[in-house]
Amino acid sequence: MNMLDNLSALKIFARAAQTLSFTEAGNQLGLSSSAIGKAVARLEQRLGVRLFHRSTRSIQLTDEGQQVLDSCQRIFNELETMEAQVAQSRVVPRGRLRVSLPLAGMLMMPTLTAFMKAFPAIELDLHFSDNLVDIVNDGFDVVIRAGEAADSQLIARSLGNFQLKLVGSPAYFKRAGIPLKPADLADHSCLHHRFPSTGKLERWPLRASLDGEEVVVPVMSIASTIEPLIALAESGLGIVCIPDLACREQLADGRLVEVLADYVEHTGTFRAVWPANPFRSPKLRVFVDFMAKHLLAASAEATPSVSLNVSPIRRTA
Repeated sequence: MNMLDNLSALKIFARAAQTLSFTEAGNQLGLSSSAIGKAVARLEQRLGVRLFHRSTRSIQLTDEGQQVLDSCQRIFNELETMEAQVAQSRVVPRGRLRVSLPLAGMLMMPTLTAFMKAFPAIELDLHFSDNLVDIVNDGFDVVIRAGEAADSQLIARSLGNFQLKLVGSPAYFKRAGIPLKPADLADHSCLHHRFPSTGKLERWPLRASLDGEEVVVPVMSIASTIEPLIALAESGLGIVCIPDLACREQLADGRLVEVLADYVEHTGTFRAVWPANPFRSPKLRVFVDFMAKHLLAASAEATPSVSLNVSPIRRTA
């Protein structure tokens, strides 16, 4: 017997025990009295005990039968409670939601905080890592990553696009000058991001200038997460290449300014990925919907431009 067969047998037994009649139990369940008797006999054989004292006129529960009936009532009460909780979760999503995010996902904290305020009954269990994760075996409900989802057993939804930008502080550009083409970066302090999973530096997506000068991006400092690079750039120590998601506030208030915008060629996509399942839980549904609506919404708004009253860099021969 599988679990569903066991549950069906227990329901038949419980109805027979409550009515003390195979015939009446059959009438209530839409079965023949013979089918009720056979189901009870199979359950007795499986349990190895006699559940009813039978006579030609009546049936009575044995002591073991009464114990099984008491257990059945507890089981059915638990099932009713579970069904009520699931029904309630459709109205108010609740429960623990395990989410894997990239290390750069720390930049998503304002959106995650807003979600937690909007859905206080959902417990977010956040794991930040750039390593590849096995969603099912590692026990995650949803993973947020940049790039494509290659596994056909997973469902992916775009949360929005982002772009890489080259930015630095006004103080830095006043001191070092403004690069007008990618080759000018050779005379600048450049702050780089290293992928922890591979140890490689993230490539700056620069297209060559029209005069064909080779793009050489020097390395002044390296960090495995983006936040320190932003802090270094704000302190006037150099230029950094980061997602617009990471610097929209700094660009808006003038702490950082963008350079070489016409030479940066990059568009990436953040995606939410979760196991394929026809019954997506309410907590997962509202999380993905919320992130898709709010995560990159601000990036669609124009960022105020900040003019720099400084001279462009002059390269020596």
